[in-house]
Amino acid sequence: MFKIGVLVSGNGTNLQAIIDSINNGFIKNARIETVVTNKEDAFALQRAKNNNIETKIIKVKSFENKQLYEDALIDYLKEKELDLIVLAGFMVILSEKFVNSFKNKIINIHPSLIPAFSGEGYYGLKVHEGVLKRGCKITGATVHFVTEEADDGPIIIQKAVSVKDDDTEETLQQRVMEEAEWLILPEAINLILNKKIKIVDNIVRRIC
Repeated sequence: MFKIGVLVSGNGTNLQAIIDSINNGFIKNARIETVVTNKEDAFALQRAKNNNIETKIIKVKSFENKQLYEDALIDYLKEKELDLIVLAGFMVILSEKFVNSFKNKIINIHPSLIPAFSGEGYYGLKVHEGVLKRGCKITGATVHFVTEEADDGPIIIQKAVSVKDDDTEETLQQRVMEEAEWLILPEAINLILNKKIKIVDNIVRRIC
């Protein structure tokens, strides 16, 4: 059984997309082993509990410094012997040590077509605000492997979404989730689970 750990800080809609894809059989032979959050009021915890998934709250402020927090997070995730770690709206910047502890086993969902509107400072509604301020006609979402540089890892899959003239940050965010994020995140997990991709020179290649 392919074991997935999901790290999330908020509502957990992408977590729900993974749960639904496992429950409806789109993702086969896999289970979410644990859901980890840094926020004790994250609604993602309820989503996990509704589906009998183990949860763990590990808060940065519970530790003297960020390194001790990461050490605790690394130890917990290693204990779970995970095949894949999914960052699904996890609002903590992770260090090189963390990334190298699970090299090529961490993926992230980002609400833009990387490299546009990505990297430091671009998260949540700030991404969609940037898209609208620039007057973009197309945006979308990207699933990528995580490296020590923010939003800079090899791209696994992307999906475009049209920007409407009357969009607000909130309406655009919702449509990007519905038309892209909730579709491509389960698809990316399937590609990894079924060994349908490989990384060559920092580029993800499909295996026929």
